[in-house]
Amino acid sequence: MLSRSSFTSLVVGVFAVYVVHTCWVMYGIVYTRPCPAAADGAAGGCVWPYLARRPKLQLSVYTTTRSSIGAESNIDLVLNVEDFDIESKFERTVNVSVPKKTRNNGTLYAFIFLHHAGILPWHDGKQVHIVSPLTTYMVPKPEEINLLTGESATQQIEAEKQTNALDEPVSHWRSRLTLNVMVEDFVFDGSSLPADVHRYMKMQVHGLILVQLGKTVHYLPILFIDQLSNRVKDLMVINRSTTELPLTVSYDKISLGKLRFWIHMQDAVYSLQQFGFSEKDADEVKGIFVDTNLYFLALTFFVAAFHLLFDFLAFKNDISFWKKKRSMIGMSTKAVLWRCFSTVVIFLFLLDEQTSLLVLIPAGIGAVIELWKVKKALKMTIMWQGLRPKFQFGAYNDSEKKTEEYDAQAMKYLSYLLYPLCIGGAGYSLLNVKYKSWYSWLINSFVNGVYAFGFLFMLPQLFVNYKMKSVAHLPWKAFTYKAFNTFIDDIFAFIITMPTSHRLACFRDDVVFLIYLYQRWLYPVDKSRVNEYGESYEEKSKKKA
Repeated sequence: MLSRSSFTSLVVGVFAVYVVHTCWVMYGIVYTRPCPAAADGAAGGCVWPYLARRPKLQLSVYTTTRSSIGAESNIDLVLNVEDFDIESKFERTVNVSVPKKTRNNGTLYAFIFLHHAGILPWHDGKQVHIVSPLTTYMVPKPEEINLLTGESATQQIEAEKQTNALDEPVSHWRSRLTLNVMVEDFVFDGSSLPADVHRYMKMQVHGLILVQLGKTVHYLPILFIDQLSNRVKDLMVINRSTTELPLTVSYDKISLGKLRFWIHMQDAVYSLQQFGFSEKDADEVKGIFVDTNLYFLALTFFVAAFHLLFDFLAFKNDISFWKKKRSMIGMSTKAVLWRCFSTVVIFLFLLDEQTSLLVLIPAGIGAVIELWKVKKALKMTIMWQGLRPKFQFGAYNDSEKKTEEYDAQAMKYLSYLLYPLCIGGAGYSLLNVKYKSWYSWLINSFVNGVYAFGFLFMLPQLFVNYKMKSVAHLPWKAFTYKAFNTFIDDIFAFIITMPTSHRLACFRDDVVFLIYLYQRWLYPVDKSRVNEYGESYEEKSKKKA
């Protein structure tokens, strides 16, 4: 059986292998081996860029309710860019007519053609095109109202909301369309074309776009739609009365390395949606890639990996500490109860706010662990009498009762400040803030109290430490890993979309951990002190000797 130290070393070793493997995979994505024969000017086996001939191109965007078109019938031209320059970035907003079929929860598609100037796309044998839906289906956000007056944020209530259930997905308009063209004059090796780029080098149903020009083989321009830029915040609900909607078409060139990276990221987001992630959950992941600088994004990958490692080690050491815990000497029971209550409230708040699963899942796991720790702290046993549970609580010894006295004394002082602040904040929000329901107000009031004043409930443990002049009873390994994760959370607070109160709470925890570290320095461990098992550090050293 592996010891704890060897198990931790195994986990760290697996983590190091994972990081090295990830770096190697990322290198393989952004770096593409060019055709060896291209350096000698030979054409054999190489696929050359058609854009190197600098043809005059034209960009055309059409809309239609059909997913495929065979001619120019039943399509609308919404944007036409003559003398299209692949090196020049642009952004244009156009009004798109919404057909009746689309207004009745139908789908509208955009066909983007890149073709030779002066020639219609379906008459150009060397045109490339790509299709993207301009609509998506999503459950609309519930309307927020003032719970006392019933006043809504918008006085106009749509007729559809009266007939459709709130949990029924409705058609939403994608107001942004982001296009890219790979502009590098890169010469591919025909025998080892990257599979990811290969998909975007196809023309209709003819497979790979290869154009025989003399003795050389050329690939036509690679047109790409950046689906990661389609954010939930840009979606607009399509009403039956809507006849026109704005569409912002933006274009920018893209390098081969970034193109391949973006393709893999889009595939990853699609896989998350197949595994049950909602549109909003996937949008949080998109935001990490789109709203973050690429160099900062690379740093984020490593930070996220270390966050995962420290989360695992913190959970492991915390569970190990409480599993062996037989006495509550020096431990604030009130702090354990409050931490459990606040963790459960935060989880319910994040669930009510439909927060990203990236934040929700760790919060849920933490809530379960805190509930288990309360059971240990109260020495609670559950006896089942049929289907009815019966709770029994263990007795405290004299030392534990002394700790409880310090704990109760700290809570008495805190209650004078904490309760009026929480009640006042709940009353203010009820009068001035709009909520979806009374449950939403209750959860928000609790969580605002937790976020704003929750750190005060960590003070009883600091008070107990002060009275006992000791911190030896605390799970310092778990504290250390949680401290690392707290500083990592400070970075994620600027990257992952989350409620502002949750973001501020990340920085609040920094102050608490610094106070704990100060107490550890102020009250050094007494190695001659006997612990709850009747042993001291010095006795253990003598036994080992």
